[in-house]
Amino acid sequence: MDDQDYFFGLAGPLEAVPAAGSMRAANLRGFSDFIRSRGGAPRRILQLHGLDPRVLADPDGHVSCQQVAAMFEYCSLQFDDPIFGLHLAATQDADVFGSVTAVCRAAPDLRSVVNCLVNYLPVAHSPEAQLELVEQGGMAELRWMVRADVGFNVQANYQAMMLILTLLRAVSAGRFQPAGIQLSIDASPHDLLQIESLIGAPISLRAERNSIGFSAAMLDLPITTANRLVYRLLGGYLARLRILNRADMAERTRSYVRGALPAGNCSVDRCAEQLGLSVRTLQSRLATHGLRFCDLVEDQREQLARIYLSQTPMPIDEVADRLGYAEQTSFGRAFKRWTGLTPRAYRRHRP
Repeated sequence: MDDQDYFFGLAGPLEAVPAAGSMRAANLRGFSDFIRSRGGAPRRILQLHGLDPRVLADPDGHVSCQQVAAMFEYCSLQFDDPIFGLHLAATQDADVFGSVTAVCRAAPDLRSVVNCLVNYLPVAHSPEAQLELVEQGGMAELRWMVRADVGFNVQANYQAMMLILTLLRAVSAGRFQPAGIQLSIDASPHDLLQIESLIGAPISLRAERNSIGFSAAMLDLPITTANRLVYRLLGGYLARLRILNRADMAERTRSYVRGALPAGNCSVDRCAEQLGLSVRTLQSRLATHGLRFCDLVEDQREQLARIYLSQTPMPIDEVADRLGYAEQTSFGRAFKRWTGLTPRAYRRHRP
């Protein structure tokens, strides 16, 4: 990493991207309150499906798509609610999608919003989400599907549809109006009426794919909250994450370490968990590149230390703490081994 890069962007990713088969825990925003309003016990339901109730406190944590889908189906039966996922999503807001929502709000027009959803939702929210924009004959379709087999997921599909609509309507200040929605699932005539009433658009069931159809002219709708600076900075960050997500295991591990070191939670166990691997598998894959996890940590510590000391006024003891050293003296010895200088001498010379 060039030291000068720090001025223009983050020193590393804020958090590792969700691993295969997982999604951000933000998808469960408001779940506890919603279940309690139905007379249920959210903690018991979460634990019944192998989910730690503490995940609800960290929207940027990751949960299993399969476990969430199974839990939603259980709730549908438990509360006699055939469209449970839709009702849950109706209580949620567009911020469920986190940084993707933020970049969408800053986008210049609706076409850019949809492209951000297509490109960044699988990176920042869940790799199992696959979206596509198709235009034909003056009409446009935003299609979505789940890449992996997560089991029976009717309720999760309802939730996805409602959340996508919520975002499109929110960023367009209510101007986005779907012409029709296709769902690959089935529902009774009574449920269909409820769905159309909640959605405010005609629904076609048992379709070949899930899609939201609308006039292609809407893609030119300007976004009133557009912010060129935020759009470029956050969009560039998410684009970089997208590239890193396709990188080899060594680069993905470096990416994790760069983000986890300043956050104080860098460990091989957590890295393996974030990448969806066992510790042994991670170490084995790194070994094929002639690397060890501790070597990558050491390398990133040196790079970040150089940046912090040369480009920020951060106190040396805070630099040491951010890099995971229990004592400033330990950091000092390591830094002198890397550069031949003490941290103070390095800062004075400002190379």
